[in-house]
Amino acid sequence: MKSVKFLSVVAAGALAATAAFAAAPVKTVDSAKGKVLAGENGMTLYTFKKDAKGVSNCNGDCAKNWPPLKASGDAKADGAYSIIDRKDGTKQWAKDGMPLYFWVKDKKMGDITGDGVGGNWELAKP
Repeated sequence: MKSVKFLSVVAAGALAATAAFAAAPVKTVDSAKGKVLAGENGMTLYTFKKDAKGVSNCNGDCAKNWPPLKASGDAKADGAYSIIDRKDGTKQWAKDGMPLYFWVKDKKMGDITGDGVGGNWELAKP
């Protein structure tokens, strides 16, 4: 009987670990403009108006200022969150098909200094 309980606990742990890989590394945080999406680090996420669904057009110098929310090789799409392939061969998280980015000038959780930059960047909303 003890071995059955042990196996049940191990199976539940494995299932929880698998679920952790499936979920996008995104959470909701408060900002001066209401709730916004943020990475696991609490930093605000943005979308780029020049992107198309499933396509990132922010590469090279753009990606230095607007680092993409990278997806690991074992990440799995989940609900509104999908994974796109970038031109450099890496993977990036997207919400509703739109790639997600950080802004290098945001310094703490809730900062939204990238909103509206160049008329091309918008807060990612839950």
